[in-house]
Amino acid sequence: MSDHPRLQWLRHWWPVLVWALLVTSFSTDSFSAEHTSKIIIPILHWLFPAAQRHTLALMHLLIRKCGHVVEYFILGLLLVRGLRGDRTGWRLEWSVAALAVSATWAGADELHQAFVPSRGAAMTDVLIDTCGAAMAQFAFAITAWLHARRHGPDSTLDTHARRV
Repeated sequence: MSDHPRLQWLRHWWPVLVWALLVTSFSTDSFSAEHTSKIIIPILHWLFPAAQRHTLALMHLLIRKCGHVVEYFILGLLLVRGLRGDRTGWRLEWSVAALAVSATWAGADELHQAFVPSRGAAMTDVLIDTCGAAMAQFAFAITAWLHARRHGPDSTLDTHARRV
């Protein structure tokens, strides 16, 4: 890819921008509990035909909360990747910044949901989202540490990605 600064910036940050927009789309009416239950509950009922209605509802809720963790785990990874840029390894400041941005995005996302009639804002969701982003930072740090331990501290963590 070209060494033009704007293209370099875009190369590192387009995945974050696309994912942040996708996360925001999940905060619309289309992904409200009422709508997702029409898809998830029948699947759960098919998988667990003897499960009672309240059990299926609880499973639906847990799936939705796990979705929060996964969404923000991915956002956290993409953010630390963007912050790292072409540098290698891991730095605490990258993870702290990625976590702060993730938590801020989660708060803004919940604020957005407060204005969607079929949705509601919940501080617990911000905490769940932030936990997902924190898990991503932990995973990134451990991966970088293991890589440096195996290949030496000067090795690149993303050698394959650079060739693409």
